[in-house]
Amino acid sequence: MMTPRLAGERGHVRLDWLESFHSFSFGGYQDPRHMGISNLRVINEDYIAPGGGFPTHGHEDMEIVTYLLDGSLEHKDSLGNGAIMRPGDVQRMSAGTGVRHSEFNPSQTAPTHLLQIWLLPNRRGIEPGYEQRHFSREARRNRLTLLVSPDGRDGSISAQQDALLYGALLADSGAVEHRLGDGRQGYVHVARGAARVNEQAMAAGDAVHLHGEESVRIEGVSDAEILLFDLP
Repeated sequence: MMTPRLAGERGHVRLDWLESFHSFSFGGYQDPRHMGISNLRVINEDYIAPGGGFPTHGHEDMEIVTYLLDGSLEHKDSLGNGAIMRPGDVQRMSAGTGVRHSEFNPSQTAPTHLLQIWLLPNRRGIEPGYEQRHFSREARRNRLTLLVSPDGRDGSISAQQDALLYGALLADSGAVEHRLGDGRQGYVHVARGAARVNEQAMAAGDAVHLHGEESVRIEGVSDAEILLFDLP
């Protein structure tokens, strides 16, 4: 079965420095029909204005993944980490027993476009941690590249959770396939462009939950950038 989550039906927040679209209930947007899937709790698509950002705030017991699409993002945290993310960078912060961080657009001219993803950890109360890695366009072109996994396999970022997160850039007519194991489910999010997922047409911001499906085939229609979650 395939259950679409259309871009135009997401929660929406607009501030003077931020425009955000929420795939699942978050902050002031609450919908009991959309509370997350498996251990995938949050996908927020954020547009941060030049010079804007999230001031220092805290998290606990959450695996937080940031996927940068356009612009840059400056990260600082209470663990002493500091970095500027660029397109193709993926960052994982394990909040564990508690971490405080800030995220700002360091540019005074260009906006920042990103996806922030929260995954429930498979163990509470772990030591906080941080990892960031770059995944080139060449590595993701017309292939599923493993970005985040429980064990850091195949050059991915490790995280304290049981999902597999893949990324791909699909040129027109480019296609990838992924088999879902027994008891697993899939969630495909189109970050930009257009694609077909098991023959279903999808545009930027659209997503689809696959449950009871043996496999997923994703075809590029127009410069598609997609994320595929293989979930327990």
